[in-house]
Amino acid sequence: MEEEVPSGSDNIVTEFNTYEDFLDSQITSLDLYYLEDEELARQLVELGYRGSGEVLKREEFEARKRAAEASRLSKRSQQKTLASSGKDLKDPFSKALAQREEANRSGKMTTIIFIRDKNARGQEISGYIDYAHRLKTEDFEPYFGGRKRLLPRPSDLSFYNWETQTSTSNPTPNYQVIAENASGLLFKNKRDRKIINVDPKAQTPGDNSTRTVVETPRFIQVVIYDHITRRKT
Repeated sequence: MEEEVPSGSDNIVTEFNTYEDFLDSQITSLDLYYLEDEELARQLVELGYRGSGEVLKREEFEARKRAAEASRLSKRSQQKTLASSGKDLKDPFSKALAQREEANRSGKMTTIIFIRDKNARGQEISGYIDYAHRLKTEDFEPYFGGRKRLLPRPSDLSFYNWETQTSTSNPTPNYQVIAENASGLLFKNKRDRKIINVDPKAQTPGDNSTRTVVETPRFIQVVIYDHITRRKT
């Protein structure tokens, strides 16, 4: 059963910086005249013998203060970090990225994006991108704004240049690369240790994972692998 928060509690914790300020707001000049002791007046307010407002213990005031601050920071962080927010997205791939942005930023999901296209030199490249890792290390506003195209890099999970035959693979904070395997390229999630199989012929990419082909005129090929991370509770 959830504890009922008295009405006006949010106003109290935002209006007063300290618990003493809150207590002082309940004390009248008449109280001070008769009691002749500010500390005693505060104690009487805390006990509910003085003051016309809500009776609030120090622990409860400070707990609400922390909760209000955490809520404020959370809202501010979400508004600040969602690069797709407010964008008029028309491309299917951009829409797919936007739908997954919040979940990848919060850690509920770790998405792997396969992209095959041509780089600025006209060379065909392909690779697997750890979306959550890229979101944390790069500003995605230019991508959602249509000023940049998301392409794999040699620093991503996996990268291959078909013309130069350059091949690289790198672990990220979310995934370990298992390259030497009979099943082909595999990725192991570092949090729940589940394997993501990116072989298109595989019946399933793995536990808690889905494979989505995105048809977009902006890229030769795009496939998204979503992995839902199940935290231990």
